[in-house]
Amino acid sequence: MRSDTETPRAAARITRVALQALIDALIARGYAVIGPTVRDGAIVYDQLSTTAELPAGWTDEQAPGRYRLQRRDDDALFGFAVGPHSWKRYLHPPMETLWTARSSADGFDFSAAPSPTEKYAFLGVRACELQAIAIQDRVFQHDRFRDTAYAARRDNALIVAVHCAQPASTCFCSSMQSGPKARGAFDLALTELLDAERHDFLVEVGSPAGAELLDSLAAAEATRADLDAADAVIAQAERRMGRTIDSSVFRERLRDRAEHPRWTEVADRCLSCGNCTMVCPTCFCTTVEDHTDLSGAQAERVRKWDSCFTMEFSYIHGGSVRQSTGARYRQWMTHKLSSWVDQFGSSGCVGCGRCIAWCPVGIDIAAEATAICADTPPTPGATP
Repeated sequence: MRSDTETPRAAARITRVALQALIDALIARGYAVIGPTVRDGAIVYDQLSTTAELPAGWTDEQAPGRYRLQRRDDDALFGFAVGPHSWKRYLHPPMETLWTARSSADGFDFSAAPSPTEKYAFLGVRACELQAIAIQDRVFQHDRFRDTAYAARRDNALIVAVHCAQPASTCFCSSMQSGPKARGAFDLALTELLDAERHDFLVEVGSPAGAELLDSLAAAEATRADLDAADAVIAQAERRMGRTIDSSVFRERLRDRAEHPRWTEVADRCLSCGNCTMVCPTCFCTTVEDHTDLSGAQAERVRKWDSCFTMEFSYIHGGSVRQSTGARYRQWMTHKLSSWVDQFGSSGCVGCGRCIAWCPVGIDIAAEATAICADTPPTPGATP
């Protein structure tokens, strides 16, 4: 697994046929290959064994509160933006057993959950998602407390990134300095080169494991024309970015505008459903539950994804700290775009646009943050 940010040190060109050879090579090395596929009207991440399971010829139309699949006029394998899944569901699962206990003659015998041993190869990781993984790395590995289960999964993960060629109308990764070009901790990075004459992939190497994989494939040396074509794909994606925002002002202004009337306006629409936090690739809030079987002989402690939009999340003795919808939305967005920087050294948003597309009422985090952080704030209204 690559863990630094050095410039990729090699590039080659492979065909679509060789992409299947890459999947075969990963499986032969003991990896479960996880990649995009079409299911239930969306492009989701699941285990793959062949390129036939990739979403060939599919793209996605996204807007606030809207996600639809559409057919492309070509057979691009990665000609879409992002769907409802993120890679955190494999590195930081929605539900995880922390320990189990079984009654014995002396009381209870406690057993910690075994360290994860699965090896994942993530195929098709976008630039914004690479940044999201890096953010969760800081949360779970590089802060004061280390999550050993996350670290074990991360250490066993191999990443095949894909430079984005098809941003959605909800995307603003360029404004968050997280895309569309994949940078950072990948083992291999692909750029899909598709026209009337060919369907190839430029492959950049980002780690020794990636170099070893590439050496096992039928790869040709990348030409200057290949490199220029790959650069053109990324440049076109940059021009087609769904929206542009000035994120540099968020940290200070969101912190200072806790009584902005826009919070109340958003609260009037927000359902507190938590969809935005569930699809977000960086949100990491959890709750812990203890379960006991009916006989009382066995118990377990389980960690589950939670959301700061639930009333119970901020509950302490006597009641919830954030009782109104406006207060909970303000907490989420202010943390994501402002106080996260103080905690972890970066924004908690990567501009993937998932929270916009999958919000049932189409609340747009980019538009709301921009409005609240406008140069001239309106007269403060009621506190949410």
